[in-house]
Amino acid sequence: MKTIGAALALILAGGALASATAEPVKLWEAEGLKTPESVLPVPAEGFAYVSNVDGKPTEKDGNGFISKISLADGKVIALEWAKGLDAPKGLALAGGKLYTADVDQLVEIDPASGKIVAKYEAPGATFLNDVAAGEDGSVYVSDSNTSTIWRLAGGKLEKFAEGPELKFPNGLLVQGDKLIVAAWGAPGTSAEKSDAASLLEVGLADKKVTNLGDGTPVGNLDGIEADGDDYIVSDWVAGKVFRIGKSGKAEELLALKQGAADLGYVAADKLLLVPLMMEGKVAAYKLQ
Repeated sequence: MKTIGAALALILAGGALASATAEPVKLWEAEGLKTPESVLPVPAEGFAYVSNVDGKPTEKDGNGFISKISLADGKVIALEWAKGLDAPKGLALAGGKLYTADVDQLVEIDPASGKIVAKYEAPGATFLNDVAAGEDGSVYVSDSNTSTIWRLAGGKLEKFAEGPELKFPNGLLVQGDKLIVAAWGAPGTSAEKSDAASLLEVGLADKKVTNLGDGTPVGNLDGIEADGDDYIVSDWVAGKVFRIGKSGKAEELLALKQGAADLGYVAADKLLLVPLMMEGKVAAYKLQ
C-alpha cells in the first residue's frame, strides 16, 4: 500500500507540474498596429483597447492613438479610435473614463466617443508609463525614468511616491491596500542597458516600499496582471512572459521577441494579450 500510495502521489504531483508548465496556446495575432505598447481588455464588450506610440516613446509628435480590437479574433475594429496623443502607453478604466499615460501627461478619454476630455500635467516627468486604477477611483501612473509614481485623486495629479527604492517603476497593479510594481531597474527605460529588477509592494497608506517575496531579480519588467495568487509579468528587453508567485519565484511562460510590453489578461478565460511593440502586433494566448 505504501508503494502504491507513493506512486500515486508521484503521478498526481507530475500531473500538477505538467499543468503548471504547459505551454500557452497561441490563438491569434492582431496586425497593422503602430508600436503598440499597452492592451486593456474589456471582456463585457468583447474588445480591447490598444495604445499605439507610433514613433519614439518620449517624442511629443502628435502621432499617437488608441485602437480597438476584437477579443474573439484580433481583428481591428477601429484603428485610430482616439487621436490627438503623442506616445500613449499604459491604459486603465476608472470612474467611467479611460486613462492613458502620455509622456508627461495623464490623459482622460470619454469611452463613449473616444474624445479627450482632460489632460493632467506631471511636471518633471519624462516617461509616464503604466496606469492602474484603485478601488476608490484613484489613478496611479509610473514615471519609469525618474523613479516616481503619481496619483490622480480629486481632480489633481500629484506625486505619490518617489526614490531609488522604487527601482524605476513600470507596471502597476492595485491589490487591496498595496500597489504592486513591476520594476524596470536602474538607470531606467532610456538607458541602453538597465539592471534586472523584480516585483515590489508599496503600501497605499504608508507608502512603504518592500520586495514582493525574496526580491530575486527577474528582468526589465513591464506589464503586470494578477492570476489568482500569482502575477503574469512581461520582460520587455528579453521578450519574455513570466508567472511570478508571492515568493518572488519566476516561471517562464513565453519566450518572444524584444518588445513584449504592457500585457492584458482576462483571468476568467485564461486569455493573455501581449503587445509586441517592435512587430506592430498584439498576440493572444490561452494559458493552460
